[in-house]
Amino acid sequence: MSILMVTGIEGARNCADVVAKQLDMDVQVAEGRKAALAALCRGEFAAVVVDETMAGCDPAAAEAIWERAGLAIPLQINFALSGAARLVREIRAALRRREHEQLLARRAAAAAIESELKTTVAGLLLNSQLALSGSEVPAPVADKLRVVADLAGSLRQQLNAPLPMRSDTAA
Repeated sequence: MSILMVTGIEGARNCADVVAKQLDMDVQVAEGRKAALAALCRGEFAAVVVDETMAGCDPAAAEAIWERAGLAIPLQINFALSGAARLVREIRAALRRREHEQLLARRAAAAAIESELKTTVAGLLLNSQLALSGSEVPAPVADKLRVVADLAGSLRQQLNAPLPMRSDTAA
């Protein structure tokens, strides 16, 4: 992924080169709204950094850029007052926040799926046991229900066991 810097300030390319080197990411510079919107149409960005001065002078342009930014992290920074070091810190912090939020979202999704699976397995186990308790169940059907009940019981035990922590999801 790359970063899009939207600014008309002199020396923006030099600043972009420093940011690219520090973050080990490609940094593209757009000098105005049209160039920024064209860049956003051509590809995805991890972050879109808009010069605060430009956003203040043309709020409609800034709004159009934010609308087209997609999943990119929107940052508004005053390039005239901020150096490359501050820009790097701001972008790095924003990328870390996004990474942390994505981790939390993955964990929440996994917990929701696990909960749904536990509910389904518990229902399957209960229905199988209820069906087996009836006296009118033919023997072949009862045999299959026992297999289903055994599988559901085994799944339930596995779901209730603590899950091992994977190294890529550890916080």
